[in-house]
Amino acid sequence: MSLSPHSPTKRSKFEVYVGVIRALMLRDMRTRFGGSYWGYVLVVLWPVAHIFFMVAIMVFRGMPSPMGNNPILFVATGAVPALVFQYTSREAMKAIVVNRPLMYYPQVKSFDIMISRFIVETIKGFQGLLIIIGIMAILEVDLIPSEPALAISGYCMALLLGIGMGAVNIGVMSFFPGWLWGYIVITILIYITSGVFFLPHLLPTELYDIMKWNPMVQIIEWVRLAYNPQIGVTVDYYYVIGWCFGTICLGLLMERTVVRRFL
Repeated sequence: MSLSPHSPTKRSKFEVYVGVIRALMLRDMRTRFGGSYWGYVLVVLWPVAHIFFMVAIMVFRGMPSPMGNNPILFVATGAVPALVFQYTSREAMKAIVVNRPLMYYPQVKSFDIMISRFIVETIKGFQGLLIIIGIMAILEVDLIPSEPALAISGYCMALLLGIGMGAVNIGVMSFFPGWLWGYIVITILIYITSGVFFLPHLLPTELYDIMKWNPMVQIIEWVRLAYNPQIGVTVDYYYVIGWCFGTICLGLLMERTVVRRFL
């Protein structure tokens, strides 16, 4: 017996899941960005304004780039990966807080909220990066790194580390809500000490060896090494990759055990 043209067709589990993620993304964008396109544009432009504000300070004070290139390029190669990590790891926790009432629906799980926020943050981050690239091209700043693949992989590592730490943060916050504010302080300290506005390897060796335990220090050096292979730093790629995928695995494990128990 054939179905009539108006008979509803049963959707697969994958189609239902995609629909849930899409609905969560749309809700996230509408509620978080003030329900308007201008709100979304403002959030995308915020890190862009942050970078050029710091460049303006360097130019005003007459500070040259420690890498010997354009000050804009120096700040961007440090601030972009740092901000990608910071926003991705921090906004995941806020997603759980804002969307917790949706978890009363059987179709919505904490993992779905986490995935939808990561997708939104990834899209927003790459849009901000494209805007920065466009502005730098207009200002005739040389954007082409000596090793493009190395630069792209460095930015991807910042994103992966942000996703992993975001997943871990959700697990911690599920039984310790105050972690949301504590982690904001931690990200500020990481941002200040990761070498965004200075070159860590020019510091005393004892201090630099301690700073290298921070994976963001090495990710920023990873990106800058792609633009200036003569910068004189050595990146432990396996250490950074271990941090990225280690935090992702730990975060997924906590989502399966801790998060589902407390949320």
